[in-house]
Amino acid sequence: MQMGPPGPIVIWMYWQTSRFRLSLERPLVMGIVNVTPDSFSDGGRHAAAADAMAWCDRLVREGADILDIGGESTRPGGQAPDRDEELRRVLPVVRHAVTLGRPISVDTSRPEVMAEAIAAGADIINDVRALRRPGALAVLAEAPRVGVCLMHMRGEPDTMQQQTAYDDVVHDVAVALERRMREVVDAGVQVERIALDPGIGFAKTAEQNWQLLRRQGELCAIGRPLLVGWSRKSTLGLLTGRAVGDRLAASVSAALVSACRGAHVVRVHDVAATVDALKVAAAAGFIGEGPPGAC
Repeated sequence: MQMGPPGPIVIWMYWQTSRFRLSLERPLVMGIVNVTPDSFSDGGRHAAAADAMAWCDRLVREGADILDIGGESTRPGGQAPDRDEELRRVLPVVRHAVTLGRPISVDTSRPEVMAEAIAAGADIINDVRALRRPGALAVLAEAPRVGVCLMHMRGEPDTMQQQTAYDDVVHDVAVALERRMREVVDAGVQVERIALDPGIGFAKTAEQNWQLLRRQGELCAIGRPLLVGWSRKSTLGLLTGRAVGDRLAASVSAALVSACRGAHVVRVHDVAATVDALKVAAAAGFIGEGPPGAC
């Protein structure tokens, strides 16, 4: 199927999820909750369910608009859990998190985990594989209000960095995201439920990640909410020379630039610092200052 460049920017003022219609008049902060023993960023600090639940509570106090709970590390070389283990990690945390008054996202590619998480009250499915695993798209098509984030990635986490050859990374990512969005809509998922993620660091070199940030407006022009995750990524480490645990300033800066260039949702580990930075940008008039994210 031949596709031209993205059309004119369409401003979407909400993202529909199962319990919340999320206002996009200001950038939303998605707080990361890794329920894994081998996360690249936090080394399994929240692998125990009780620790992950406490982390959810803390992120809400710090101002997170959305919580994103994941039970599988997608870092290169990460050990994928089996289905039962992923469910064991994720479901107790989801059941707690849905009581906190925030939209709850579950970061998974497994259809069985998606279905169980939705049954437990999850509002959003955040899939790095963009619903490409057999059965995943059907789960979302049968859940009439659940939001979904489709991320761009080539291959699998173990092979993705061997697939970084693009004619023009920004154009190619935009075309791939728009094509996948159309396929998902054709399968029965309403467009207002869909957000898009360019997949910073997933099958991209450091320079390609910077191109995606410099020309982010071309991704916003697709016309759906753009969710971007720069937090603690290796590209920031290459730029600053800092280890994962020392990338706070770089991560907040990247989130802030991304928001100022039109990102609707920034996915971060360091919620409090990011919330403060966005408040300053809003006060200075660089980004919108709308009502709370959930309306």
